[in-house]
Amino acid sequence: MQIKSAEFLVSSARIDQCPMGSLPEYAFIGRSNVGKSSLINMLTGNGKLAKTSATPGKTVLINHFLINGVKGREPGADSWYLVDLPGYGYAKRSKKDAEKFEHMITTYILDREQMTNLFLLIDVRHEPQQIDLEFMEWLGENGVPFSIVFTKADKVAKAKLKGNVVHYLTELEKQWEELPPYFVTSSETKTGREEILNYIEEINKTLVQ
Repeated sequence: MQIKSAEFLVSSARIDQCPMGSLPEYAFIGRSNVGKSSLINMLTGNGKLAKTSATPGKTVLINHFLINGVKGREPGADSWYLVDLPGYGYAKRSKKDAEKFEHMITTYILDREQMTNLFLLIDVRHEPQQIDLEFMEWLGENGVPFSIVFTKADKVAKAKLKGNVVHYLTELEKQWEELPPYFVTSSETKTGREEILNYIEEINKTLVQ
């Protein structure tokens, strides 16, 4: 897939504020500081599209980015939305804020009809985290289509990288009969960019048939 344009469209606190229309939406989510903004910028080829920050938990709204389209014009056949969702598991949020973010995320994932696939980001440097495993279990129970994106592959030696991915998949096999699709990425080296974009393109083709 070729990304001809990518521009920020709108930030929403509720799904009824999200863009109208039927364009497919591909949402990205993960624990705080997993490298989500850097991945989005890498995928779109725009280093300033999603704001990166050294402070975890900065994304507080549902952010829509229009891909291969122009604001105010009729979308083309290859147009779609990239959606940046707030990160979960940020310990410094108050209980009230945590509940608000949880409600925002769950209503988008479960009730937003245009949500076509959820990309769940996992920092490949770390052991499987219970919060991620439970989130995946919840996605499976609710029939949400999702894929795993292992991030920060450039931060790990090749042998350890492969071992970490295998270890994670082995852990998932304890719960899953069939593993979700997964991608190994690096925002620094652009590893995985073509694979993810081609995956999105293939899904989009099935939607117009």
